[in-house]
Amino acid sequence: MVTKQEVLAEFDVQELEESRNIDLQEEKLESGSKGELIKLAGQLRDRRNELNQMASERASKRDDLNAMTREKVDEAQKHREQRDEMNSQVQEHKNKRNELNAKANELFDEVDEMKSDLELDDGKDIDELKEEIEQLEFRQQTEVLSTEDERELIEKIENKRDELRQKKDKVEESGDLEELIAEAEEVRSEASQHHQKVTELADDAQEHHNQMIEAYREADDIRDKADEMHELFVEAQEAADRHHEDFVRVQKRLRELDKKEERQRKDSRAEEREAAKAEAEEIYQKFKEGETLETEDLMKLQKAGLL
Repeated sequence: MVTKQEVLAEFDVQELEESRNIDLQEEKLESGSKGELIKLAGQLRDRRNELNQMASERASKRDDLNAMTREKVDEAQKHREQRDEMNSQVQEHKNKRNELNAKANELFDEVDEMKSDLELDDGKDIDELKEEIEQLEFRQQTEVLSTEDERELIEKIENKRDELRQKKDKVEESGDLEELIAEAEEVRSEASQHHQKVTELADDAQEHHNQMIEAYREADDIRDKADEMHELFVEAQEAADRHHEDFVRVQKRLRELDKKEERQRKDSRAEEREAAKAEAEEIYQKFKEGETLETEDLMKLQKAGLL
């Protein structure tokens, strides 16, 4: 089984350094100053982007490995199809071979039966008789024999020749026998050819079977690496998502602080307006009472809409 470290090393994948991750502490989020939170948001955003890039690279390598797995599975499937096709042909040739062997056996049985009917199986066959006659004639020509021995030898040669003539006559009288033998041998030869094809196709089928097994094994190995690369992708993506969620929380907190500041500014401006209005009314009252107003007082009345 492939390990995480093996995949990191083989595919030159950068390891995720946990120490570089940014931890968002609740206390920091709630009580941190706006400046501190802006800095933290930047750190979270940058680390999130790094992790997203890392996750993207790991996903790309995972997809490449999954594609390689599919290629190996397709390759194995092709070998499977070729193996099955060859095994089908093996069976066809086997059936034909068996059929022809059965026919040849029947023909040879007919040959034996015909030979038995013609009594050709009794004694020695034609070739053996010819050889024996030649040996006896050679002995007659080369050896010095007594009259009695030579007469016995000549008689023996004549007997063999008579036997040979009888055999030949029987063969000539049974012309169908030679044709039957030729037919039987031809059928047997054709059966042998089919047997040869059975052997060749069976060897080829076995080779495709071996290649299929090897391709499936390689596919399993690559799939294991793809699965481990997916785990590495998930590791980086989950870390990126966590940083994004924390970044969003900090941004939300910053908006809350902005709204709070805006409310404070509005409240401050309202208080200032109320104070200015009260001061203007006081000045206006003095004006109605006939007091002389300074330029600044007149401007305050004008600003308050009382002049």
